[in-house]
Amino acid sequence: MTISTPLDVKRIRADFPILDREIHPGKKLIYLDSTATAQKPAAVIEAMNTYYRQSNANIHRGVHALAEEATASYEGARQKVAKFIGAKNSRQVIFTRNASEALNLVAQSWGRANLNPGDVIVLTEMEHHSNLVPWQMLAVEKNLRLEFIEVTPDGLLDMETYKKCLSLQPKLVSFTQMSNVLGTINPAKEMIAMAHAAGAVAVIDGAQSVPHFAVDVMDLDADFLAFSAHKMCGPTGIGALYGRESLLEAMPPYQGGGDMIRKVFLRSFTPNELPHKFEAGTPAIAEGIGFGAAVDYLSSVGMGQIEAHEQALISYALERLEEIPGVKVIGPEASKKGGVAAFVMDGVHPHDVAQILDGEGIAVRAGHHCAMPLHDKFHLPATSRASFYLYNTIEEIDHLVEAIYKVKKMFG
Repeated sequence: MTISTPLDVKRIRADFPILDREIHPGKKLIYLDSTATAQKPAAVIEAMNTYYRQSNANIHRGVHALAEEATASYEGARQKVAKFIGAKNSRQVIFTRNASEALNLVAQSWGRANLNPGDVIVLTEMEHHSNLVPWQMLAVEKNLRLEFIEVTPDGLLDMETYKKCLSLQPKLVSFTQMSNVLGTINPAKEMIAMAHAAGAVAVIDGAQSVPHFAVDVMDLDADFLAFSAHKMCGPTGIGALYGRESLLEAMPPYQGGGDMIRKVFLRSFTPNELPHKFEAGTPAIAEGIGFGAAVDYLSSVGMGQIEAHEQALISYALERLEEIPGVKVIGPEASKKGGVAAFVMDGVHPHDVAQILDGEGIAVRAGHHCAMPLHDKFHLPATSRASFYLYNTIEEIDHLVEAIYKVKKMFG
């Protein structure tokens, strides 16, 4: 089968030092776990090293040269991130530790201030725990009602149940734009418009969408969008929350400490302006700079190019995986999903699959992928998951399939 993609993958792979690694003797790394975390190009690593080697200082407070350089680099990264997602200005981008903290920020700040006993929150059955547990915690605290959009047997959201949920006049709707298990790409723009028509605020978990295709918050009309740097070729330890400016202005601070204040008295304080109101203490400065470098890198490749490349990979991967007797891929057809293939094998536990594949140098993920309710929905304790990104090749998919046949042979 001849497959063409718009990317020069050989050139791209040269940007990622780790891809030259040999995992076991004679087994070069085949990294198929980018849904968990993406690998880092040299440009990101060097941007962080340069900060530590040349400009290491705390930001915002100092007037000496190092502090001013560090501040300019860090705030420059915020501007890059804002532009990358189509935000009107960088004040709307709050740096957090990851997408999970961004979602917790919305729950603990906006949710506590605006939700009252009996109010309805609408979620989906395909959510990552990061977009379930914060709302569950708040629901217990404030006696809220959680309702769920059902997932169909083919891995899509049931829009009829969404309409029923909206008839309950929810105050908030929160959902993933792309499932980390099924790969399903949800109709976010349509769902946000429906939420707004029902009077609800719309929160988007963009942890899997922002790294893999162009996401424009203005086009979506999103109220909040959460995402993480480490899934988009950036460092761990930093993510972002985009928020509608009027909502962020009205929200109380999430944490207290340095930098999030304008004035402090013994018995009261005045919070700082956006975005600093939500960023207490010394931030992850090097990681923020690395985040900006990752955005630069992805932008230079082109998000449309990356999306088309992944669509070619997942189309080929599904065709190859489905040819293997006893292998079943979970989720919709290739045209409705991103580069994620979660699968099960008859008679073989997913962890055994992953361990044997590792012996072939192939890195995949096994488990419930922080989506236990979704696995329960499909009556599965776990799945094996291969996920693809801009640096993966058709040949790596062929190696994956060959290795799965070895698994089948070992287990009879």
